[in-house]
Amino acid sequence: MTEDKSKLLRSLTIDRSASKAERSGSRWLPISVAIVACVVGFAAFAAFEFRRQDPPKETAPQTVAQTSSQPQTPQPQQPAANGKAAGSLAASGYVVARRKATVAAEITGKVVEVFIDEGMTVTEGQVVARLDSVLAERDYELARSRVETADAAIAAITADLEDATRIMTRVQTLSQKNFATEADLTKAQARVGVLSAQLRQAQSQFETAKIDAKRSASMLDKHQIRAPFAGVVIDRSAQPGEMISPMSVGGYTRTGICTIVDMDSIEIEVDVNEAFIGRVAPGGAVNAMLDAYPDWTIPASVIAIVPTANREKATVKVRIRFDKKDPRILPDMAVKVNFLADAKAKGATETTAAN
Repeated sequence: MTEDKSKLLRSLTIDRSASKAERSGSRWLPISVAIVACVVGFAAFAAFEFRRQDPPKETAPQTVAQTSSQPQTPQPQQPAANGKAAGSLAASGYVVARRKATVAAEITGKVVEVFIDEGMTVTEGQVVARLDSVLAERDYELARSRVETADAAIAAITADLEDATRIMTRVQTLSQKNFATEADLTKAQARVGVLSAQLRQAQSQFETAKIDAKRSASMLDKHQIRAPFAGVVIDRSAQPGEMISPMSVGGYTRTGICTIVDMDSIEIEVDVNEAFIGRVAPGGAVNAMLDAYPDWTIPASVIAIVPTANREKATVKVRIRFDKKDPRILPDMAVKVNFLADAKAKGATETTAAN
C-alpha cells in the first residue's frame, strides 16, 4: 500500500529540466525560420538580377557579324537648330536716331506761343515757338531809325560837298585870270576837304547803324524758335507763359521747347561680345527682329564697327542700317539681330572690290 502511494506521488511531480529545454527550443525556432527565409529570398533576387543584366553571350558575335557585313553609308547632316543658319551670331540692342535734338532758345525770355505737339512732323526752319519780343522790336525800330538818320546825313553832306567842289573849281578859274585871290582859293579847297571828311564820317556811321540794325533784327528773330532739321516731334516740354533760357538758372526756368528726331537717320546699335567680333564685317547681311513685332524679320546690313571696346562689359559696339525704312520702326525700340553666316565673307569681298 505504501509503495503504491509513492509511485502515485512520483507520477505527479514536474520535471523542470525537460520543460526548460522545450521552452528554449520553442523560442529559437521562429528566429531560425526567419533567417533561412531571408537568405533564400536574397539568393533568388541576386540570380534574377544577374540574368537580367548579363545578355546571352551567343547573341553578341551574331550582332557583331551582322554589323560588319552591312555596308556603311554616310549619314546626312542634321539641320541647324531653331531654323538658324550654321555659324550665325546673335546680339541684342536698341533702335537709335543719329540726328536727335532738343530745340531751345538762344536767349532768355517768356514763351508766348507753342505751335507744335507730340507726333507732329516739322520741316527745317519751321517756327515751333515764339517768345515775348516787345523790347526786341523796339530796339530794332531804334536801330532802323539810326540807319535812316545816317543816310540823311550822308545825303546832306554830299550835297554840300558838290556845291563846295563847284565853288572851288570856279575860284581856281578866276585865280588863273587874276580875278580871285590865293586866299579865296585856299578857303574853297579847305571847304571841300572838310566836307569830304564829314562825308566819310557819315558813311562810317551809316555802316555802323546798318550793322546795329542787323544785330537787332537777328535778336528779334531769336525770339522765334525754329526747327534745326526736318523730323518728328517726340516730346513737348514748354508751355505758354513759362520762362525759357539757354542755360539752367534755377527756379522754373526751362532749357528746351521740344525734342525732334530725324526719322531718316534711324539705325541699330548692338553690343557684340569681343570674343566674337571677328565674325562681323562691314557690309555683312543682318536679320533684325523687333521685340514689338517678333514675327517680322527686317533685312539690314552692317554700317561699321566702332573701333573701341567697353572694358566693363567686354563688348564692341556695331552700327547697323535698315535696308528699308518703315514707320513702325521707332527710336529706343529693343531689337535682336542675327549676323548671317556669310556676313564676314560678303564684307571681305566688298572691301576687296573697293580696293
